[in-house]
Amino acid sequence: MVDFGNTLRTLRRKEDMTQAELARRLDLTKSVISAYENGLRLPSYDILIHISKIFHVSTDYLLGLERRQEIDLSGLTDEEISALLQLIKAMKRK
Repeated sequence: MVDFGNTLRTLRRKEDMTQAELARRLDLTKSVISAYENGLRLPSYDILIHISKIFHVSTDYLLGLERRQEIDLSGLTDEEISALLQLIKAMKRK
């Protein structure tokens, strides 16, 4: 449960989103989001799926079963996508 909470907190902070904002988007209370992030509760399947859609990650990633994270590249040109892929490859070689 701790992995899910840490992952959720990290994703939320990356998006500069408060617990209250995430709670609003999920139609939950801030205290429920806090309980998720502190490892006191796990979300229902429906909420887990909704969270995955908000942050553009898989449910496996949220649950710590997968380390790979997806990035939404929609709206970028082919050249921009190519540049990002080259940067990622260079970073992995470090």
